[in-house]
Amino acid sequence: MEAADEFMKYRSPLVSRYASKEMAFNFSDRKKFTTWRKLWIYLAKAEKALGLPITDAQILEMESHADDIDFAMAAEEERKLRHDVMAHVHTFAHCCPTAAPIIHLGATSCYVGDNTDLIMLRDGFDILLPKLARVIDRLANFAEKYADLPTLGFTHYQPAQLTTVGKRACLWLQDLAMDMRNLQRARDDLRFRGVKGTTGTQASFLQLFQGDHDKVEELDRMVTEMAGFKKAYLVTGQTYSRKVDVDCLSSLASLGSTVHKICTDIRLLANLKEIEEPFEKEQIGSSAMPYKRNPMRAERCCSLARHLVALMADPLQTAAVQWLERTLDDSANRRISLPESFLTADIILSTLQNITEGLVVYPKVIERHIRHELPFMATENIIMAMVKAGGNRQDCHEKIRVLSQEAAAVVKQEGGDNDLLARVQKDPYFAPILGQLDALLDPKTFIGRAPQQVARFLSEEIHPLLEPFKAKMDVKIELEL
Repeated sequence: MEAADEFMKYRSPLVSRYASKEMAFNFSDRKKFTTWRKLWIYLAKAEKALGLPITDAQILEMESHADDIDFAMAAEEERKLRHDVMAHVHTFAHCCPTAAPIIHLGATSCYVGDNTDLIMLRDGFDILLPKLARVIDRLANFAEKYADLPTLGFTHYQPAQLTTVGKRACLWLQDLAMDMRNLQRARDDLRFRGVKGTTGTQASFLQLFQGDHDKVEELDRMVTEMAGFKKAYLVTGQTYSRKVDVDCLSSLASLGSTVHKICTDIRLLANLKEIEEPFEKEQIGSSAMPYKRNPMRAERCCSLARHLVALMADPLQTAAVQWLERTLDDSANRRISLPESFLTADIILSTLQNITEGLVVYPKVIERHIRHELPFMATENIIMAMVKAGGNRQDCHEKIRVLSQEAAAVVKQEGGDNDLLARVQKDPYFAPILGQLDALLDPKTFIGRAPQQVARFLSEEIHPLLEPFKAKMDVKIELEL
């Protein structure tokens, strides 16, 4: 019956359908409340070390019950008390009767609430960064493989000068590299709220230590170190500044915009049949049209990336309305916006890794598209060759202009192929350069330094960025849906 009940209420698709187990656990109640208990243990240990009357037996009792949370009791306590932290203080005290008098000693709710949030943010970045590194690695391999494969470049989604498939991938990589640096910086900039008291003044702890400022500072330092942080914020209100949430989520929203751009490009290229995302042997693209191969993974990334970008409005507005030392109208919003941002970033990176591990390129289609457009692009080369052969530039320009207009009419009005090259070959005017036409129309002569740019970019920008993540590169992604 319990399993059936699960289908009688809303479940977040971010957890039930998309996100990885590790990211779902990172924002779970078990992670949250066991972290609260660890923080109470850190506080007791530091207070004891600095001279408060706390016994080894009390700490040992707390440590032995750090993980066995009675969630039903906690829920009942919260129903009565209307206070989540006190509900868990009572629940912890129930299984630690000896330690009960010193649990949460001198602390405010934000000691466990905010510090746990900071731990979850840090650990969330630690889950995302290797995933982003793997996406960059897969795309770098793709860029290297296709560094010199000519393809039509597009500006305004109109055919422009040629580039290469690998060079285009480097445009995606450059944005992802910026995101990698942003996420790493946001993660490394995180500090601990530490032990600051109700309005951030540490007054309760100063009282506990009978006015000894050095011991209060040492308490803050010790607990910060136990929690795995190098620094704590020197000043806080009741909470750490909600600008920290803005900083973290802005790096994720920026990643969302990058992924949306990449996956939109893949969708456009799939329409041209030049590149496709992986397609399973038994996958169905459309319930009505059996021939279709819809880019559903890229579409999912775009869909979720929009949500990730939209979530950015929450921390901005929350930071703006935190009156004085704090108001509680941040709480409900942050319960949603912080986990959802990381869960959303998690699934778009997993999906993008799956896409980049199986991108399919169709060189013959790419070549055909080049063939349709290249004669127009080659007109300047033809003019230069005629001038070198003794022709007049203006006369040649006019000849090419007329022939180009005629060829364009065949393409646009008659739906035919671009026959400019055939028209040039038939015109006696161009007889002096007919032997050069094949060379003048070699696509590789139109890609400039694209292959060299790819090689240098990967060597100087991408490979050093991935070096710290080498040990975590071998994980493959198999999407269940």
